[in-house]
Amino acid sequence: MTVNTPLCFRGKKILAPMVRVGTLPMRLLALDYGADIVYCEELIDIKMLQCKRVINEVLETVDFVAPNDRVVFRTCERERERVVFQMGSADAERALAVAKLVESDVAGIDINMGCPKEYSTKASMGAALLSDPDKIESILTTLVKGVCKPITCKIRILPSIYKFHRQSLVLCCFFSLLERKKEERPQHPVHCDVIKAISEAVSIPVIANGGSHDFIKEYADIETFQKATAASSVMIARAAMWNPSVFRKEGFCPLKDVMQDYIKYVRFYED
Repeated sequence: MTVNTPLCFRGKKILAPMVRVGTLPMRLLALDYGADIVYCEELIDIKMLQCKRVINEVLETVDFVAPNDRVVFRTCERERERVVFQMGSADAERALAVAKLVESDVAGIDINMGCPKEYSTKASMGAALLSDPDKIESILTTLVKGVCKPITCKIRILPSIYKFHRQSLVLCCFFSLLERKKEERPQHPVHCDVIKAISEAVSIPVIANGGSHDFIKEYADIETFQKATAASSVMIARAAMWNPSVFRKEGFCPLKDVMQDYIKYVRFYED
């Protein structure tokens, strides 16, 4: 199926998916400060399939509402061409059903193949998928054929760079990379040498992630990290969580001002 969206993953500064952080207020704030693409927090396929798509005329949003009336995912026109929906899934047909549910309201679909947490891996989702190349192939092939939006997968480094390349990259249009191994955590250094080797070995865009600890302290560091990894784009998590104005080329805004801007969005969209 032909991808008919202008979303491009080259030369972009991207807000990473972060659980309980990447909601609509945070995504809009990141766009305000200069982010090119924003990822929502991971949402599980089974939970999303219980939701009903509702047009919220008061807020001018599209809401995906659970049977208990809780809004599981909320988006709006302003981010429609720049938001990527990240889901947790271990089943190709469920993943496709969710992708079809949201595809008219988002710019891309991502499968989380990097989460090392037990709640994810016990359900064969997240980083557990990297040990099951057949399932990876089934999910990504089904999505690429079944929806008209770009497909990414957020993954971790495998012990063998060749195994990593063979199992995880060739099947999707684009992919992002968390520069740590499954057993590593944010306090561990990133593996720039590994992602650079992969970036130089493939023709699809590679999005480097994981630089907040060692590299990204301000806007200028984003380019430094991109050059160190030879990646197409850079995805930022913790540095953006600490202060989303890291995306602002003019430099940081005072944290007090950032907090006030965030609270305005929260009061409007989540009260």
